[in-house]
Amino acid sequence: MNEPTPAAAALKLNRGPKEMPALGFGTLIEGAEATRAAVSAALQAGYRLIDCAEQHRNESAVGAALKQAFAGGLKRDDVFVSTKLWNSNHRPERVKDACEASLRRLGLERLDLYLVHTPFAFQPGRDEPEGSSALNGYDMDMSLPETWSALEQLVAEGKCGAIGLSNVGVDRIEMICGSASVKPSVVQVEAHPYLPQDGLLAECRGRGVVLQAYAPLAHGHVEGPLENVFVKRLAEKLGCTPAQVLLAWALARGTAALTSSRDPRRIRESRALPALDAETLRDLTLSIVFRRRFNRVTETGVPSFDAPPAPGMS
Repeated sequence: MNEPTPAAAALKLNRGPKEMPALGFGTLIEGAEATRAAVSAALQAGYRLIDCAEQHRNESAVGAALKQAFAGGLKRDDVFVSTKLWNSNHRPERVKDACEASLRRLGLERLDLYLVHTPFAFQPGRDEPEGSSALNGYDMDMSLPETWSALEQLVAEGKCGAIGLSNVGVDRIEMICGSASVKPSVVQVEAHPYLPQDGLLAECRGRGVVLQAYAPLAHGHVEGPLENVFVKRLAEKLGCTPAQVLLAWALARGTAALTSSRDPRRIRESRALPALDAETLRDLTLSIVFRRRFNRVTETGVPSFDAPPAPGMS
């Protein structure tokens, strides 16, 4: 595998002073010490985008790893940190407090990117509705544009450099862009060869928005693209792993991507990516016609995987 790696590439956002690294490290990791160790290993391996979420309940552990790295000489300006507003804090009067609480846990004065985790609002104090098929617990009086307006105020106050959306489709991007004074900079969604999100990617490109893929390995699902014969065949040809092929696929098509692991070896490996030329990218994309979504949060607002959609919420 002698071709140059694209892992260090950065993408210009439509606002904010900093470019966003194309490849980032996600922090959906259970356990404070495991999170701290994984983030430290990622920073040591060269990752400069750390993606967090209020819902992960481990921002303090991420903050501990960042503090250690900054004490060791890494500059704050060299690290791009994003986190997400959870559903129970969608009411405009709760947004600033939620953001400031995340900042305290992370030990930062300013976020580089703040995302709305899902377009669903839960009633304040509700972590999720009562059961995956129950409407009880949703804040039905809240609208996404109201929440977005509160995020725009955070930008005006200097709490974050850019704002964005997660787990949305074209309809909600159109909704927000139609009324927003601050356009989304990033849209973060599940994306991989089994769910290429071609229409959403085209919409984002047309609006100058970066599409960022989470679960580019489909959570390692046994029926996912890691086991696809074409992915395995290309990995063997390039002398790399199927995981490296999938990450390279995401970057080669112009999207950003997030990956995660507790294993320092795999963390380092995920930055040593082959560069896929246009012909290889096209051949791999055309070879895979199977389609499957592995995370149903886009339908329910509930963070568990493969949950049935709530009535009226799909």
